[in-house]
This record gives sequence, C-alpha cells and structure tokens, in this order.
Amino acid sequence: MQQLLQNAVRNQDQTAIISNGQSYTYQQLLESSEVLAGQLLNGADDLNEARVAFMVTPGFDYVRVQWGIWRAGGVAAPLALSYPLPSLRYVIEDTGAQIVVADETYAAVLAPLAEEKGFRFIILGQEEKAATTIQLPQLDRSRRAMILYTSGTTSLPKGVVTTHANLETQISTLDEAWQWTSADHTLCVLPLHHVHGIVNVVSCALWSGATVEFLPNFSAEAIFDIFRSGRVNVFMAVPTIYFKLISYWEGLPADEQQQISATLAQFRFMVSGSAALPASVMEKWKGISGHTLLERYGMTEIGMGISNPYDGDRRVGYIGQPLPGVNVRLVDEENVVVPTGQPGEIQIKGANVFLEYWNRPEATQKAFTADGWFRTGDIAVVEEGYYRILGRDSIDIIKSGGYKISALEIEEVLRTHPTISDCSVVGIPNEEWGELIAAVLIMKDHSVTTEDINSWLRERIPGYKLPRQYRIIEELPRNAMGKVTKNDLKQLFQPA
Repeated sequence: MQQLLQNAVRNQDQTAIISNGQSYTYQQLLESSEVLAGQLLNGADDLNEARVAFMVTPGFDYVRVQWGIWRAGGVAAPLALSYPLPSLRYVIEDTGAQIVVADETYAAVLAPLAEEKGFRFIILGQEEKAATTIQLPQLDRSRRAMILYTSGTTSLPKGVVTTHANLETQISTLDEAWQWTSADHTLCVLPLHHVHGIVNVVSCALWSGATVEFLPNFSAEAIFDIFRSGRVNVFMAVPTIYFKLISYWEGLPADEQQQISATLAQFRFMVSGSAALPASVMEKWKGISGHTLLERYGMTEIGMGISNPYDGDRRVGYIGQPLPGVNVRLVDEENVVVPTGQPGEIQIKGANVFLEYWNRPEATQKAFTADGWFRTGDIAVVEEGYYRILGRDSIDIIKSGGYKISALEIEEVLRTHPTISDCSVVGIPNEEWGELIAAVLIMKDHSVTTEDINSWLRERIPGYKLPRQYRIIEELPRNAMGKVTKNDLKQLFQPA
C-alpha cells in the first residue's frame, strides 16, 4: 500500500480520522502506524507475510494497527467484533497467526486463547517499547496484504487473500469512479471485517485525503445527530441501515424531519450495497433525502466490480455497469457466454480479483474457469446496458417445475403490499416440483390471510412464480447486522 502512504504524506496536515471525540491528522496516523510497525517487527527486518490478527474497535486505533501491519510486511486479518470465541479461534488457527493485537475492550476475550495457543499478544496501551529508529521493509505490490473471511453459507468460511496490488486497484478504481476528493467527509458505521467498510469507506477516504469519522455502535439517533453537524457529505451503508434510518425519521416531529431532509440534500452522494436494495426503501430514502442511492455490486473476492454511474442514470433495481478495468461476462451452465437479455452467471476478470483462498488450492482452482475468469455464483441479466441481479445461484435462484425463478423478484412484489413490512422468499426441497417456492412474511395486519396475499400476487406476477407456502411471523431472527440468512429461513419450513 505504498501509494496509500504517499498520498497520506501529501495530506499530512489534514484531518484523517475523527473517533471518540478526537481528531487525528494524516501525520499522526503515519507516525503512530510506524511505531506500531516497529513493535510488530520487534527487531526483525520484515514480517515476510506473517499473518497478524487484530480485534480493535473501529476508529483511529483500528486504522493505525491495519497500516502498521502492512508497513511491517505482515498480512492483516481483522477479527469480527461480534464473533464468539470459537469463531475467533477458527480465524486465528486457519490463518496461522503468530501475532494477535487487541485493544483493551477485547483483550479479555482473547486472553484465554493467547494463553492456550502461545501466540504473541499485543494489547494496545500496553505495547512493548519499540526501537527509536525503525527501518521498515520495502513492499512489492505482489505481496499478500489481507485475509478476509467469507460468510461460509455452504461450508466453513474461507480466507480470501488480497495482495497490495489488488487493494490498490480496488481503491483507486472507486476513487476515480465515485470522484473522491480531499474535501470529502464520510461517516463509517459499517463493520471492519468486510470489504464494504474497509475498502469502500475507510480506504477510499484515506486514499483521497478525505476525513473518515467513526461511529462504532449503530444508533439512528447518533447518525442523524452527526449528519446535522453539517460535516458529512458522503455516506455508505447496507439496506438494513437505510431501513432503520427511515423508520427513525418517520417517528420524528415534522420540524425535525424537515431539518434532517434539508441537511441530507446537501450531501455529495450516498451508496447502498452488500445486499439487494428493495425498491421501496430506495424510493422512501429519495423522498427523505432527495438522493437516489447509488447501488453497486461487489464481493470479498473482487472488491467492487459493477456500479451505477456517479454521473448519469441510476436505475432502481439495477447494479449498473462494469467499473473501469473490470471485465464482466454472463455465462450459462456450460460456461458459454449467453446472448444479451438472457440470464447467466456473472464472471469477473481484472486486477481487482483476489489471489487465492488461504491454504485451499482446490477451492481456489474451482473458483476460476480454465481461462482465468472468477465464478461469482451470482445470476444476472443485462437490460439496456445495465446489469440486474436475479440472485445467488445457490440461494436466490429457485428451480421449480422446470423454471428458474428469482426469489428477489418475488420479494420486490411482496414488499409493495401495504400490510407486509418485510419478507424473504426461499426454495425448499420437493419431490414433485424440485423446489417449492416459500415466502416468509412479517405482517403489519395479521387479519390478512395467506389466501388474500396469494390472490393479490396472482394479479401481479405469472402463476409459475407464485409462492406456494407462506409463514407469517412476528419477528425474524436477526444477527448483529440486522440480517437473517436464507439458509436460516429454510429451517422454518418442512419439505412438503
């Protein structure tokens, strides 16, 4: 990440980070990360791609640790703050991390593991003294820089390895496409063990000389309070966060609503990603803020690959067009490129694509075609030059009665029903149909029956796409991000 550091030197007097009520300049970030790098090296010349796991609250300390690992020649492996100890153990053992860094908030969580495994354990605020003069290694862009873990919906999570070159490509591409400048000020409310928060928010801001402000714990009230300060002009979040912000805004007095809307109208732009954005949420947020959220498509293995334009038509329900330098194609089950207008699996090739799955050569080989295209597993169609996601091949594409049906399309229709506040559509095994289409609904009015919903749906979508089962429940089980997996929902149904 040499270019990131060079950019920081050019902006050394500007504010890089605001966290815990304090402001830190780029110069302070450079100095502090250099000290941390020296402590990691502990007299060595180079960590030589040693994996360093770290569990640190989002803010200045998080960034100085991440940069310190890179500057010492290590591979950064951020740990999820919400993970239970068995999951933390899995990541530390799988990466083979011999150094683990934690702040005082999480030191007690990792201390038993440190005693058991015997890795070097650095607690921020209790670091060892570093040498006064530090000689940091020169880093080739081809070296490994980071390992992030995938969700592991079908197996144990896999470590996605990105190089310094991969990260620089991902960051610089978005920096140009989304027109970041040193005048920008963004608010990070996203977890920092995912590419969305690490690359799109924090790294893009710091690459461009902008300011990134941190709010470690989600609070709609706190977010709006920060917005009202007038500092923020760029905001990125997941659909769940926008949904919660809308709900909070709708409960405010009219004068406060108007004040917030006036502030939001002054933002430069806003982005939604990491999950499909319901059209209803996009329209409500546009009514509140005056902004059409910029939807984009990416994943841990590629960073961002496709995006609606910064300038130009942002189409509701579409993820946009390939970013500069990113090659995209759609293929059928025989890996043959499909004609325009036909659905196919998204495959990606470019300098943004990850190096490998850590210590999983077979999985790495399976993830790529013979001619080097990465298989995303997501199904899309191109319409008038814009890509539209139909769903994940293994989850959102339901194969029923000989048809391939997009669960996301049915969900979009269901969300327009006045008594449905949220929903999820899944496929469940069935001998006759292959899969039955099942819908889980959260209802505002429980006097509405499934027969009422089915009749309403029949008027709006073809019969072969109609859900054949429904489950109306009070509240979906949710994880820390306010999201429930479709695999979880499948457990609510018994195969017919």
